[in-house]
Amino acid sequence: MSAPVIEIRDLHKSFGALEVLKGVDLAAPRGHVVALIGSSGSGKSTLLRCCNLLEDSQQGEIRFEGEAVRWRGEGAGRHPADRAQVIRIRTNLAMVFQSFNLWSHMSVLQNVMEAPLTVLRQPRAEVEARARALLAKVGIAEKADAWPAMLSGGQQQRAAIARALCMEPKALLFDEPTSALDPELEQEVVRVIRALAEEGRTMIIVTHDMKLAADLADHVVFLHQGRIEEEGPPATLFGSPRSERLRQFLSATAG
Repeated sequence: MSAPVIEIRDLHKSFGALEVLKGVDLAAPRGHVVALIGSSGSGKSTLLRCCNLLEDSQQGEIRFEGEAVRWRGEGAGRHPADRAQVIRIRTNLAMVFQSFNLWSHMSVLQNVMEAPLTVLRQPRAEVEARARALLAKVGIAEKADAWPAMLSGGQQQRAAIARALCMEPKALLFDEPTSALDPELEQEVVRVIRALAEEGRTMIIVTHDMKLAADLADHVVFLHQGRIEEEGPPATLFGSPRSERLRQFLSATAG
């Protein structure tokens, strides 16, 4: 059996005196969708940012396809030891942010092409063909030459997903991909994420959308105050939660 694409063991992360993650274990096997749920401030987004080394953690192990991230220093002074390793891991873990993060001075097509051209140094013709195919895949082929400001929020998020896919990553990390959108636009993005799940993409999704987590995830993790309070298949967590905290959380989100 192959190693998980992402594996985290006993991860601790603090911002100054505030301990945000208090010993978290997480694994995303190849082809699986893992959903992270929990209240605001529970550590979901921080955990996601630690996965692709956007944040340094103070303790614990992070592995990418079985390869352990190498560190130097300890505690607050701990940082990745190998810059080339960090770049390699990040290029294989494409992140889709809540706020789209498209470059406003570039067309949609240029946004999608930029990283494969500058980071991977792939041939322009090859990258453009792939980028146009991905814009068609997410349903906005006709917006290739538009500026991001001319797009709706749902279209911008779909462009951001196409940009992530253009790097041909081993896994996709979604940080609240629909929370900034109106319900109608939200469904445009959900349809794209659903199609990616059906393709067997490895994904970790931080979401406030319990229906999305229940429908798409193979495994759901409920974070509470920096710890995993409960985890398991969606049918179990949503159908018969064991912990009182999870029952309270689900009751509040259903209201």
